[in-house]
Amino acid sequence: MPQKLKWLDIEDIGIALHEKFPDLDPLTVRFTDLREWVVALPDFGDDPHASNEAKLEAIQMAWLEEYKEANE
Repeated sequence: MPQKLKWLDIEDIGIALHEKFPDLDPLTVRFTDLREWVVALPDFGDDPHASNEAKLEAIQMAWLEEYKEANE
């Protein structure tokens, strides 16, 4: 059985979000929405309330890297 994503799986979450929302610029996403979208990922299995601003910002930056690479 594959491991579920945790809040600290920054890169993997960034990739999953980019795959789900490939045309969305991550810098336009509010942290409240970002948190909800991470928790809603099918492979996410961590405590939904264990996020914080630093984790969400890191996820947003990982997603941004994926977005930039896809749009070069």
